[in-house]
Amino acid sequence: MLGLVGAPGAGKSTVAQALLAALPGRAVVVPMDGFHLANTELARLGRAARKGAADTFDGAGYVALLRRLRQRPAGQVVYAPDFRRELDEAVAGAIGVPEEIELVITEGNYLLLEGAPWSGVRAELDAVWYVDIDAAVRRERLVARHVRFGRSEAAARAWVAHTDEPNALLVEAGRARADLVLPAAVWDAAAA
Repeated sequence: MLGLVGAPGAGKSTVAQALLAALPGRAVVVPMDGFHLANTELARLGRAARKGAADTFDGAGYVALLRRLRQRPAGQVVYAPDFRRELDEAVAGAIGVPEEIELVITEGNYLLLEGAPWSGVRAELDAVWYVDIDAAVRRERLVARHVRFGRSEAAARAWVAHTDEPNALLVEAGRARADLVLPAAVWDAAAA
């Protein structure tokens, strides 16, 4: 099981998709984003304006799924949730992981975060790669993503500054605990 970690907008999904394409039928991607709390629950908790922060996910559920994926019973498919940006919600049971899959790739921001429940993630992974990119490029990609999914440019820049950047600083604090750092010069060119 391989974890890809990095700040929001670093390119984790891009790297995961490149690995998936290189291993047809042998790998599957299970994103941490499938464990976003539902928008209604975030509103109830008063966390909707911080969606993407560590406490806006079901971290314990994510750890439990990783454990279940590691111990896949013979003959069973383990189902994982996915996050659909066009819905801005997680969708349960969207990713099937059959026993013949050789590599589970999971990607997300908080794979190396210390403190429960996130500290349980690392024990379930064989390796964690940190996806690195220039911070200014990363921020511009985030703004473009937020605009693509319906925010105005001003609202996108405000979200990046007030929500994504504090999360990025938290993620970057775990960089030294990664097994490998993938600089953008390596993965960005390969994915293009």
